[in-house]
Amino acid sequence: MKLKGVNAVITGANQGFGLELAGAFLREGASICICARDGAKLAGAERGLRAINGGGRIIAKTLDVSKEAEVARFAAEAIAAFGRVHVLVNNAGVYGPKGPSEEVDSAEWVKAVEINLFGVFFCCKHFVPHMKAAGGGKIINMSGGGATAPLPRISAYAASKAAVVRYTETLAEELKEFKICVNAIAPGALNTRMLEEVLAAGPEKVGAGFYHKALKQKTDGGAPLAKGAELGVYLASPESDGVTGKLISAVWDPWRDFTAHKNELAASDIYTLRRIVPEDRGKKWS
Repeated sequence: MKLKGVNAVITGANQGFGLELAGAFLREGASICICARDGAKLAGAERGLRAINGGGRIIAKTLDVSKEAEVARFAAEAIAAFGRVHVLVNNAGVYGPKGPSEEVDSAEWVKAVEINLFGVFFCCKHFVPHMKAAGGGKIINMSGGGATAPLPRISAYAASKAAVVRYTETLAEELKEFKICVNAIAPGALNTRMLEEVLAAGPEKVGAGFYHKALKQKTDGGAPLAKGAELGVYLASPESDGVTGKLISAVWDPWRDFTAHKNELAASDIYTLRRIVPEDRGKKWS
């Protein structure tokens, strides 16, 4: 019961990774407030989660994270219901339009950025004052494949996820003195609705290379949802205190051993996004 007594808010938790994370938090003893735009799916997710007996409360509320007024109201309700929110997980996200940048619908591109980036900002903006007053907290943001490498034909997703990681690093610096840790999770290539979207779009929209990679991922099974959820539990728990401003891969990074390296992590740019210069690749151009 690593999260016994912890109250957590998880956005986009009516399916996929968000729902997996909600279940993992419950099993570890947390109380959770889940939200999503689709009320019917959210109600179904709530019913399924109630079968998990971890001792914590479950609250479910519909929310569009891209609308600040809704987020402000939701934050106030969650804080009033729990008294204290210890953990905020910004999981809600979409791929957005697929295709060459000059051909996609501009309104859909902007909407994807509003959900993926503005949604993270709005939630942080309206929960951080509470965490500051309470003396600390944990914020966990979701990265994606576009954060660390180009993602042709899914440009809104790639750009917004890279921005989320830099915002994570920036907010972590702002909140260090308030004992609020802010990190981003790269959960790996997951077989969720977003993979199905890629396959439904087809190679002419997402590109032959990315499409066939997605097809192989579906066949192979992709990264286990549980691995990302385990990392989420770790980052929400007291065990990760002091780890902040990092982009952590659930699949590839040795995060279970971070306790032995906390001082090194705090004093370095390990697990962050940085510009590569010639010297980093053994070249002397100046």
